[in-house]
Amino acid sequence: MPAFEAELLETIPRTDNISSFRFSNPVNLQFEAGQYFIITIKEGDNTLVHHFSFSNSPTEIGYLEFTTRLRDSEFKNALIGLKKGDTVKLNGPFGEFLLKVGAEKISMLSGGIGITPFRSMIKYCTDKRLKTKITLIYGNRSEADIAFKDELDIMQKENSNLKVVHTLSETVEGWSGYKGHIDESMIKKEIPDYADNIFYCSGPPGMVKVIGDLILNIGVNKDNIIRENFSGY
Repeated sequence: MPAFEAELLETIPRTDNISSFRFSNPVNLQFEAGQYFIITIKEGDNTLVHHFSFSNSPTEIGYLEFTTRLRDSEFKNALIGLKKGDTVKLNGPFGEFLLKVGAEKISMLSGGIGITPFRSMIKYCTDKRLKTKITLIYGNRSEADIAFKDELDIMQKENSNLKVVHTLSETVEGWSGYKGHIDESMIKKEIPDYADNIFYCSGPPGMVKVIGDLILNIGVNKDNIIRENFSGY
């Protein structure tokens, strides 16, 4: 599909430095959970281009959404400067990081903003009432950095096949979850049948490599490991 103009409908803060940007979908663009699209912003004489995973589910019709960490870069500053009603160009969908609909057991390992395609996948499975057993292990620096925490809590209550596990590198008194990076013992405890699972790994390239290699080393078939690197975020 050629690029089309879309209007900014809403900006939704998710944490202190992560926000979702929700755009109109005037062409009724169809996509699959896990895919991404390209956004082009015109700012004066500059044409700024970036790609983002859909963070909304295909079941959430009427808009297209991505979620990103906000930082001081030319593109992010232009993004932050958009006002409701401003238009951008979107093009997509692209990508093969797709939810395997019909899979019996899926495990998702994510760090930071790598949660975005998983939010789309989990919402899709929940809305469609799929029987796929999903375990999400989600690593962040602190509890305040967990994007979509409230939504994940709600979906876990709605979807008896979903288990969400958090791990933090910085914790405070009263935190009952894991502390530290995702590791072998954590995976084996939370996913005892790990050898029967399809694993999705999403996040910064360094983390994805380490986690992907770890899963291989504990005996998961390489054909059951699907990776997505979030670079330049």
